Amino acid sequence: MTADAHLGTVETRVPSRLDRLPWSRFHWLVVIGLGTVWILDGLEVTIVGSIASRLTEKGSGIAISTSQIGTAAAFYVAGACVGALFFGQLTDRFGRKRLFTLTLGLYLLATVATAFAPTAIYFFIARFFTGAGIGGEYAAINSAIDELIPARVRGRVDLMINGSYWLGAAGGALGSLVLLDTGIFASDVGWRIAFGLGAVLGLGILLVRRHVPESPRWLFIHGREKEAEEIVADIERAVTRETGEELEDEPGDPITVRQRERISFGEIASTALKRYPRRTALGLALFVGQAFIYNAVTFDLGTLLSTFFKVSSSAVPIYIALYAFSNFLGPVLLGRLFDTVGRKPMVSATYLGSAAALGVMTVLFMSGSLGLWGFMALLLVIFFLASAGASSAYLTVSEIFPMETRALSIAFFYAIGTAIGGITGPLLFSHLISSGSTTQAGIAFLTGAIVMAVGGIVELIFGVKAEQRQLEDIAQPLTAEDAEREERPRERAAPSAGGTRRLRLGPAGRGGSSPGMWVSEPIENLDFSREVARIEAALIEHGPLDRGALARVIGARRWGPGRFAAALHEALVTGHAQHAGRGRFAAPPTRTAGPSDRFRREPADTDAGAAARSSRDA
Repeated sequence: MTADAHLGTVETRVPSRLDRLPWSRFHWLVVIGLGTVWILDGLEVTIVGSIASRLTEKGSGIAISTSQIGTAAAFYVAGACVGALFFGQLTDRFGRKRLFTLTLGLYLLATVATAFAPTAIYFFIARFFTGAGIGGEYAAINSAIDELIPARVRGRVDLMINGSYWLGAAGGALGSLVLLDTGIFASDVGWRIAFGLGAVLGLGILLVRRHVPESPRWLFIHGREKEAEEIVADIERAVTRETGEELEDEPGDPITVRQRERISFGEIASTALKRYPRRTALGLALFVGQAFIYNAVTFDLGTLLSTFFKVSSSAVPIYIALYAFSNFLGPVLLGRLFDTVGRKPMVSATYLGSAAALGVMTVLFMSGSLGLWGFMALLLVIFFLASAGASSAYLTVSEIFPMETRALSIAFFYAIGTAIGGITGPLLFSHLISSGSTTQAGIAFLTGAIVMAVGGIVELIFGVKAEQRQLEDIAQPLTAEDAEREERPRERAAPSAGGTRRLRLGPAGRGGSSPGMWVSEPIENLDFSREVARIEAALIEHGPLDRGALARVIGARRWGPGRFAAALHEALVTGHAQHAGRGRFAAPPTRTAGPSDRFRREPADTDAGAAARSSRDA
């Protein structure tokens, strides 16, 4: 880093203070204000596909040919790639809030301009800048969301937000059935209203977004630590008022950083290529795989259905809506597993699973034994899995690179992945499908399966364990003064002999977790001693309780996925709780309730508890 960019050195607990917060209205504000932009992207892409035939008709109000519709799609994709790279580096330099306001403003202006397009050239230019606004949103929004959402639920929230793209896609497909009905709207009016509706939705998002603060993580690195502290303190006070309880968990370890006003583009690039080459390969594999299969199938689904299954063009939007709904369900239903089972097993499983299902569909399709609804059923299964995997690609590159490079990393991988997979996929599919040969179309499907399988294999080899970990533990900021290891988390204090064990949530072991997972091997960076004390104190005060009642009394829903199950298992193992029959749990028989017991109980007088206190007091 250049010396003239140096501001000072600061020690802060802002990251750990953000990660300890229970879920609150503030987090819903972040999700609604920032995450709903993906609905706009889905709406944009699907509307153009649905209204393409109307635009080429006489009397549509715009002179544009069928081939020029494809050119307009290319302009949109090119704009998204350019916008992602251009606005991505500005987001890391000038902040998340400024850029997610600017990029949404650009989208609004460009989509309104599209609604008034009189010529093909005008339409191309408007689509380019609409794509640029959306591409810039990808970089600014994903980085801001990950820096504001607590680590324990970051995976599921990210996946659900990215998956909301398909709500917009379904809405665009179904809405086009009404907007293109000439009995309701004139042929030169309906498609213009479609773009206008996107602008209205975007304006509503912009109004909500005004209340989303700048990322405190970005602020303290860029010399504005006082502002960062004030924002976090305001959030903490709001959460305390909402829950009616003080924040009991102490923040984790502080981080010391050398503040910088500016970090050179060269250093940011060398971080990815020299310091994290395996993570760079991982990001490219995931993005190219999902961009290839998604752009290929989404752009060519209508042609595929009409060519091989004789589906009428008027019925295509219904099938697209089913396809979109399946894509939405994938991240929603599988998202929590990315925080409990883990990133590496789930990302690889969704990529490899979708590749395997696509391979099965290819064999049946080429044999001619697959009817329309058999084809659709397999397609929905494939993209139920693939959608969760594709969403996890954005989550992955947002987590595994340092904070100073986060937005540009997202932009870089999005642009490269879209440029490689997003262009070659549609070109290959459209060429092979247009032949009318099931064999050649099968080759297209098989190619998609191979590309997705490569992404899954690379995840198995290079995947990073990021679930429920602080972002600064996954990839230390470039400005961190205490530069440590590259690939392992910061050292935590080792548990004392006989003290509460620290556990990892995973797929094997004896105790169940909240979404049906299991607790497995010991690990350093998760400590359940505070949760165990709360469980014991509640059982002492209230007497025997079943699992659900115990969770409600101690407010376990705010602990994060799997922590209640792990802490309850730990309490049983260490003697701080016991089974009381009929699915209930009770305090150890030697303990009695007292006025200081409520959620503040010391470990029971067992050998383990005594050893823990002796070690702590020492």
